[in-house]
Amino acid sequence: MKLSEVTLSHHYADLGDAFGRQIAPSPFAHPQLIDINPAVIQLLGIDSAEASNPDWAKLGCGAKLFNGSRPFAMKYTGHQFGVYNPDLGDGRALLLGEIENAGRRWELHLKGAGQTPYSRFGDGRAVLRSTIREYLAGEALNGLGIRSTRALSIVGSDEPVTREHIERGAMLIRVAESHVRFGHFEYLFYTKQLQAQQQLIGDICRRFLPGTHGLSAGEQAEAMLRFTTQRSAELVAGWQAEGFAHGVLNTDNMSIIGDTFDYGPYAFLDDYDPSFICNHSDHTGRYAFEQQPGVVLWNLNALAHALSGFVSVEALRDCLEQFQPQVSHAYAERMRAKLGLAVEEEGDQALCAELLQLLQQSEADYARFFRALAHYRGERPAQALRECIATAQQDALEHWLEHYDRRLAREHSDSRARNRTMLATNPKYILRNYLAQRVIEAAEGGDYQPLRTLRQLLQTPFDEHPQHETWACAPPESGKRIPLSCSS
Repeated sequence: MKLSEVTLSHHYADLGDAFGRQIAPSPFAHPQLIDINPAVIQLLGIDSAEASNPDWAKLGCGAKLFNGSRPFAMKYTGHQFGVYNPDLGDGRALLLGEIENAGRRWELHLKGAGQTPYSRFGDGRAVLRSTIREYLAGEALNGLGIRSTRALSIVGSDEPVTREHIERGAMLIRVAESHVRFGHFEYLFYTKQLQAQQQLIGDICRRFLPGTHGLSAGEQAEAMLRFTTQRSAELVAGWQAEGFAHGVLNTDNMSIIGDTFDYGPYAFLDDYDPSFICNHSDHTGRYAFEQQPGVVLWNLNALAHALSGFVSVEALRDCLEQFQPQVSHAYAERMRAKLGLAVEEEGDQALCAELLQLLQQSEADYARFFRALAHYRGERPAQALRECIATAQQDALEHWLEHYDRRLAREHSDSRARNRTMLATNPKYILRNYLAQRVIEAAEGGDYQPLRTLRQLLQTPFDEHPQHETWACAPPESGKRIPLSCSS
């Protein structure tokens, strides 16, 4: 499909005025295309040759609209740091419309498009720094097999935007199958718009739960909650297994279809520290890495309460009681894969817990240890593993490897085949914050090649890419625990 042939529909906006307001974007006067994502172009069914189309700069900042586009600011509310905020909504973003390809419908969302009725006191803009971070984060999570929103393009400008200091404005086209958040249902519940809430429940069920056709509103609401609970459990299990900290798990940042959503002060772990806090505004550690499963459950409770006009207390409780077993199961599956274990055994949880304790005590680099383990073939201990672990913990490493060797022996697996499988499970390249900062600084200076290089590495994080070894290095001490805010 040629870019000129793209025509958007408006399934969500057509639901009605209860769900938001139609509003025009505020484009940049001098837009510049910084990057276009070929993988997302393909996802949308647009010809790859269109990546060089000069119209992307205008389309990516709202100076030109896709055929049929009617930009729409979505209204929602949510709990932020546990406190309900009724004054939320798309304050700097607009839903441009939807495009269908290969039986899937993708929504295009323009972030940084200017003020909307929900901007409150904000300027409605995004900056190059935060836009690059979201752009890369979607590719990083997707590359690791964790559901996430993605982004089609970044467009920059010379427009000044004030955050902690003066920065350059930028816009991003976010792509997702749905932009509906937990907070959409909270808004309709707390404003007593139950008919509109029923309408939205039905819409989600039609799109993602076709087997619910013909069920009552209550049955559909319960089915949706079970679906969201399962998907959220799988999502947070992926985060914990891959060492990803979201940073701001408010209910308005939770996707109803279980995508990683609304990137702000996120971080991948460098040294393994379960108590790691990536958001310098999180003074109590509410969103610390180890707290994420509990916080997601808290958010699901808030969603369940918002659905209580349709679902009985008993059914809501039963839905929520499934979450912890679902997280445990999904996490155990991921960790067995990272350890190269094909068959489940009763002692696997203890083996994994012993390893994580070793990594924590040694302040070992999480991703680099597992990548080194993927090369392990029974040498005790292999040099690459020894280098990951502090001198004081070398005996503990040998002790754990003895347990691991006995466990592997019961698998009767070929070590070379197991290594290949583990190398396709444990990434060589992750989105470390010091790498993101390196890319941002280069882009702010007008050099976008590091951004493109890192994007490509994150899309194929398990490949060796020997020409890019420096992108897989452990961070310097100055590159760890970079403070991040919600404007990041």
